[in-house]
Amino acid sequence: MPLDPSLITQRMNSEAKIPEHLTVYSRLKDMILLGRFAPGQALTIFGLAEEIHAGTTPVREALRRLTAEHALTSLENRRIIVPELSDKDIDDIYFLRLMVEPELARQATKNMTAQTIDRLQDIDTQINDALDHGDVEAYLERNNRFHFAIYETARSQVLFHTARSLWVQIGPSLRIVCGRYGTANMPDKHSELLEALSRRDENAAAQAMRDDLEQSRLLISAP
Repeated sequence: MPLDPSLITQRMNSEAKIPEHLTVYSRLKDMILLGRFAPGQALTIFGLAEEIHAGTTPVREALRRLTAEHALTSLENRRIIVPELSDKDIDDIYFLRLMVEPELARQATKNMTAQTIDRLQDIDTQINDALDHGDVEAYLERNNRFHFAIYETARSQVLFHTARSLWVQIGPSLRIVCGRYGTANMPDKHSELLEALSRRDENAAAQAMRDDLEQSRLLISAP
């Protein structure tokens, strides 16, 4: 479901112990990851501050960090935009994703519990519901939750943060693919992945993740 800015504000206010600049950074990073901004779209401090009900100073700091992480691009005229990926950029991102994410699935298999499997199955049911209803926003959000629930289980901070960075870079382009082809054509090897995780088959889990990514790559690279 679409993320309600008022709910975001409530959540940010409830996290009083967390500095505002960190919650704003996390919020904007999630918005980029889920494709809330289009490739090439210009972002302004005041516009973002108004949209997410935050101060301009933490928004400015968040934009600085996201630019340093290549989630955003700063132009010579100081305009900040969402990057437009070239074919080479996409190839490089998927080269890394195909190395990192299957390995995370492999490592997660070793730590998988019945409770985590139940959680993943519940999220996958929600994904299928979003696909059936053509709800792009819900699909992207739940697909992200599904994958990163697995990646967290791997307990590999380096690989986890690498995967997160790659997802943020590809998120806006993936959103365009969803709009172009609709949710009916979105990749989903989750059934095979869940089965492999359930029986603790590391190689099968890694292969199912690889197949899921390959389908995504074909769609996003299509003319």
